[in-house]
Amino acid sequence: MRTDQPQTIYLSEYKVPAYLVEQIELRFELFEDGARVHSTLTVRRNPESQETGKPLELDGDSLKLESVALNGETLESTAYEDRGDKLVVPDVPEQFQLAVVTWIEPQNNTRLEGLYKSSGMFCTQCEAEGFRCITYYPDRPDVMARFRTRIEADKSAYPVLLSNGNPVEQGDLDNGRHFVTWEDPFPKPSYLFALVAGDLVEKRDSFTTCSGRDIDLRMYVEPRNSEKCDFAMDSLKRAMRWDEEVYGREYDLDIFMIVAVDDFNMGAMENKGLNIFNSSCVLASQETATDAIFQRIEAIVAHEYFHNWSGNRVTCRDWFQLSLKEGFTVFRDAQFSADEGSPTVKRIEDATLLRTAQFAEDAGPMAHPVRPASYIEIGNFYTLTIYEKGEEVVRMIHNLLGSEMFRKGSDLYFERHDGQAVTTDDFVKAMEDASGRDLTQFRLWYEQAGTPVLNVEDDFDAEQGVYRLTIRQTVPDTPGQTNKKPQHIPFALGLLDSNGDALPLNMDAAETDAPTERVLEITGAEHRFEFYGLDEKPVPSLLRDFSAPVRVHYPWAREQLLFLMSHDPDGFNRWDAGQRLAIDVIQSLIGHDDETEIEPRLVESYRGLLNNDSLDQALVAKMLQLPSENYLVELSEQADVPSIHHARERVLLHLANALRDDLLACYQRNNQAGEYELTSDAIARRSLKNIALGWLLHIGDEEALALATEQFQNADNMTDRLGALRALVNSGFDQERTEALDAFYEQFQHDPQVVEMWFSVQSASHKTGQLPHIRHLLGHEAFDWKNPNKVRSVVGAFAGQNLPAFHNPDGSGYEFLAEVICRLDDSNPQIAARLVTPLSRWKKFAPTYSEQMKKALESIRDKEALSKDVYEVVHKSLAD
Repeated sequence: MRTDQPQTIYLSEYKVPAYLVEQIELRFELFEDGARVHSTLTVRRNPESQETGKPLELDGDSLKLESVALNGETLESTAYEDRGDKLVVPDVPEQFQLAVVTWIEPQNNTRLEGLYKSSGMFCTQCEAEGFRCITYYPDRPDVMARFRTRIEADKSAYPVLLSNGNPVEQGDLDNGRHFVTWEDPFPKPSYLFALVAGDLVEKRDSFTTCSGRDIDLRMYVEPRNSEKCDFAMDSLKRAMRWDEEVYGREYDLDIFMIVAVDDFNMGAMENKGLNIFNSSCVLASQETATDAIFQRIEAIVAHEYFHNWSGNRVTCRDWFQLSLKEGFTVFRDAQFSADEGSPTVKRIEDATLLRTAQFAEDAGPMAHPVRPASYIEIGNFYTLTIYEKGEEVVRMIHNLLGSEMFRKGSDLYFERHDGQAVTTDDFVKAMEDASGRDLTQFRLWYEQAGTPVLNVEDDFDAEQGVYRLTIRQTVPDTPGQTNKKPQHIPFALGLLDSNGDALPLNMDAAETDAPTERVLEITGAEHRFEFYGLDEKPVPSLLRDFSAPVRVHYPWAREQLLFLMSHDPDGFNRWDAGQRLAIDVIQSLIGHDDETEIEPRLVESYRGLLNNDSLDQALVAKMLQLPSENYLVELSEQADVPSIHHARERVLLHLANALRDDLLACYQRNNQAGEYELTSDAIARRSLKNIALGWLLHIGDEEALALATEQFQNADNMTDRLGALRALVNSGFDQERTEALDAFYEQFQHDPQVVEMWFSVQSASHKTGQLPHIRHLLGHEAFDWKNPNKVRSVVGAFAGQNLPAFHNPDGSGYEFLAEVICRLDDSNPQIAARLVTPLSRWKKFAPTYSEQMKKALESIRDKEALSKDVYEVVHKSLAD
């Protein structure tokens, strides 16, 4: 058990750096048994620092120090102090050069931070604090320097040598070695440094900017992946054009590079000019990637490219400001994805993730504001709150200001802070200054944790024709924060009459030509809004397009929800009404016997969806998906997972049996032959077809079994092949399931990304993903404990998606996860810490489960030499 308390870092204790680095020259000598790193820093004291006599302190981690030289003179060991995590040089002048030589062992770096090897390739991951694993340096984002990097390696083993910026020199060396020197003209923090060395295939393209400059675009992949680059390259070019047109941002270097890496803790990294991607987030072909993966790649490629301005040219002052770059950039990539596809479906997907996972984070032990006040390990704060809720905060500013003023604000932000490390306050101030709006209260979104709750009541005065809405706001307590202030909430609203027509929202008795939708601004604990000139009580359409990340409580009648499912012109609220209806029906069955009647109108509402060709078919596909078990757990006071699972299964089986003929017709209607297309319409039809197939196999339909087998064997794309496999895996047809799984692995065993799908489809299924089989998968020849994607595809899918198996009443799922976390903590604590999440909300569950979850957390807590990554999450989870 760890007895020492890791240090807590506080925002309130921020101080400007005592020293600034103007330039760093790096020389890497790469060998099979390690790497020698020569670092020469040009340093000066920071005139803004109050710590005038402070020694020079450089951060380090797992480094072997070989030499230190000050202004060309090698220092004796008595002239500096090597503390392991710090190199301290007490006596330095106002301006100087410091040369440091370190030895590191990338081949043994299982943490995948700093410089490490993946599939025989050298690569880096320096965000957040990985650069200190390479050399001693002031490893903080507000120290920005110009980097010049020379890489030396064996030419036959590592013909490709890459770093940030533009290549300025290259040549051959003795003993079959060679070198390339890269220079980045833009100052950047150390977390944006990147290096790659390997035997890689280069794919080239070009892009002409709005000012006529030609940009050299390159992707570097392993030879086996050379045919899986085209979509990412096309996505990159579309993102570059979109950023010019929508934000006026032109790319600034002469070259932009992407490298695909199999072993990567994150999805991708926006290093200046050299983006490093997890292979699963960039490689795709029709035969190996689903529609969802194509869309994910499009979004992630755009996200990392957009960071060139919102993150690189303007970066964050400290890690408490992480959402400054991430929230803004997620908003930008969401806008891009919405423009490229279905805006309504994109909004549904984002809101689903937020309401299922981020709301859970907000209500759990790791709850923190979008701008945290403290942390122990910054790696634990790459969270849904920072990214997705941070994106929603930026979206609310957009909703309040409007597109034109928001664009003026972003232009001012980039102009004012180009080349600087700034804060979320600086971002909001630019929006205020450009628009003239006072966003003082709005800043509470950055400061207060928790999901606001809006309780809505209404009444109608028939004599006066006045409809009144009363909205009361509360922000729940979270760890370390109580008695919170009301927040500034944009609340989009519409009203419908009994025919489903939109009503004018007259908020003044004398008003004419009123709009049919308004964004109300909630700023106090209670607001009352009145709408005039109505002949009947309307049906309210609340929080349209999910205009704020809040929970809305309103006493919906099932008749109203059925009505909104059919008539609401807001696509998001149409979907939301269907979700609320299904939730109400499922919750009414929990704890009751199987004789309890299921809402008879539910079948007809879903039949109407299946046969409605006038609706956006992508929206129909989303509306046909029942609320997930994870979301149903989140809505429970004390979740009993088997009861929730059983109730949801009852509704699914009821619908599938009643709609059997409609589902078959839907399948046949959307099972169109022809060339594979990645269009919104084609994606929607494949989604509808595979949902129908899954429902039919769920009820053991023999005709659907034949269709699934044929689709699996003859599919010309991974969406349909995996759709059929998933349907078979979740069916009761044991022999066909086994045959399909074996055939799928036999065909794709040499493609790591597809094998990860094969792992995941089994681990996430309560039919196949029981614990003995999960353990079997961990021993499979394709599983690799050192590869985060493999761990996520088996352990993450089991604990995060396969709720009935993970929450086995005997507690075996919890014990298994604790065992895995303890094992990974010794090799990759960042991944281990993320796997704690399913256990962290143990208080959410019924006593039978919560007591055993707590016991599993305590067993992790008691592990010897527990990393600070896991320590922080476990101790916060166990805190009262």
